[in-house]
Amino acid sequence: MSIFSATFENSRSCYHRVYWISREVTMNDEDLVLVNDEAGVRTLILNRPEALNAFNGALFNALTEALLAADADNTVRVIVLTGQGRAFSSGMDLVSAGKGPAYRYGFPDMVDVMVDFSKPIIIALNGVGVGVGSTIVGLADFAFMAASARMRCPFSSLGLTAEAASTYTFPNLMGRQDASWFMLSAEWMSAEESLRTGLVREVLPDEGFLEAVLAKARKMAAFPVSSLRATKAQIMAPHKDNMKAAAKSEDRALVSLIKSPAHKEAIAAFREKREPNFTDIDDS
Repeated sequence: MSIFSATFENSRSCYHRVYWISREVTMNDEDLVLVNDEAGVRTLILNRPEALNAFNGALFNALTEALLAADADNTVRVIVLTGQGRAFSSGMDLVSAGKGPAYRYGFPDMVDVMVDFSKPIIIALNGVGVGVGSTIVGLADFAFMAASARMRCPFSSLGLTAEAASTYTFPNLMGRQDASWFMLSAEWMSAEESLRTGLVREVLPDEGFLEAVLAKARKMAAFPVSSLRATKAQIMAPHKDNMKAAAKSEDRALVSLIKSPAHKEAIAAFREKREPNFTDIDDS
């Protein structure tokens, strides 16, 4: 599989995102996010394993609907978000871009819903996380990572910028230098490095990974949901507006950068199967 990029539109605006190319997979929309309830914990499973759980319009819509339903359900105290198969999410899916029907919810809606979500969100990063598959971690309250999992923000290598309020959340989680290196260098980051920098709370063995995360979630879900909501609201109060402002600013920058010579060179290099050469490009 190869990283590429494309522009798509949803009901709110035009956004540019990073995609992983994968073969197209046919699946009913209701199967895109699997839901399991146990002891106050709702597990949401991104279910496009053949596409490494790459996000398309249908998946953004399905996940946003699932999040809204979980927040409104008083029997749900904690949610766990994970991926089916060997990946958490490989980012955005180019194959599906611009195809299919219009959906009620898109990427910006998912970000807003996660920022406003009133109950604890736990991400169980079971495998590779690329692009939005890594930046989404900053929208969760806790993240646990499998020992063999890796993350990458490839935006600089494509002449783009980050997304999902990560330019705000990552420096707050990791510190400015580690966050800047992760987002600017386009290098892979291991589970151990993710733990060291504070992007994830704990690294757990691959074997039995999800069950280990669910055991932690069940302990939290044994507490009153009113208490969980009240404490989370206090923690999030100083950050919500800043997160939403960062997400909107990132999207404006992305719309501008898709027209840049650097991004055009990145696309040309991909098509010509060579490394991009940004040396002689003046896109200042």
